[in-house]
Amino acid sequence: MLHNLGNANSIFNQFLSEIRNQDVQNDRLRFRRNMERIGEIFAYEISKTLVYKKEEIVSPLGMSEMNLIVEQPILASILRAGLPLHQGFLNYFDHADNAYISAYRKHHKNGKFDIELEYLSCPDISDKTLILVDPMLATGSSMEVAYKAILQYGEPKHTHIVSAIASLEGVNYIKRKLNMNKITLWLGAIDDELTAQSYIVPGLGDAGDLSFGEKIELD
Repeated sequence: MLHNLGNANSIFNQFLSEIRNQDVQNDRLRFRRNMERIGEIFAYEISKTLVYKKEEIVSPLGMSEMNLIVEQPILASILRAGLPLHQGFLNYFDHADNAYISAYRKHHKNGKFDIELEYLSCPDISDKTLILVDPMLATGSSMEVAYKAILQYGEPKHTHIVSAIASLEGVNYIKRKLNMNKITLWLGAIDDELTAQSYIVPGLGDAGDLSFGEKIELD
């Protein structure tokens, strides 16, 4: 299943437009906050798919029955670019356990790259709902590596993969490589093109650099 929130008319598109806009995105604080707000909206929408049960809540003046989430999801993000988006989810699922994956592109002189996985911290995800976030889904290879690596910590009952902007190629790659019977894709926009360096067009640039500053890549 795939949900593209950008197809609907909502305030979501305001935040999405600002992380794309080169004049606005130069303000790092605003870029991070917009990515965080995008995460909050995704979290709200995904919350509607979770399991609820009635609980009695006692107020100073009486008692109320309310439907509350049975079990918090596990939140996972790919470092470093995923941190602001992850924070948006954590603002809403504030009792959730968290996982962090260090996966990055190791570029070669011929223009190709491999995905390197250096670090993974994760709780038991067996039979849990997993939310795996990365702001950009370009080729899809980083998401594939991260998802398959995290499965060493258990088999989730369902996984929600979330990206603010995806490429059509990346979406198709995920559909080919992963078991979509147990995965739902949540996207803010799907762009048609990738550059020769596998950046999304029009995309927004490098989400990690825009959030935290340019990195130095060593050979």
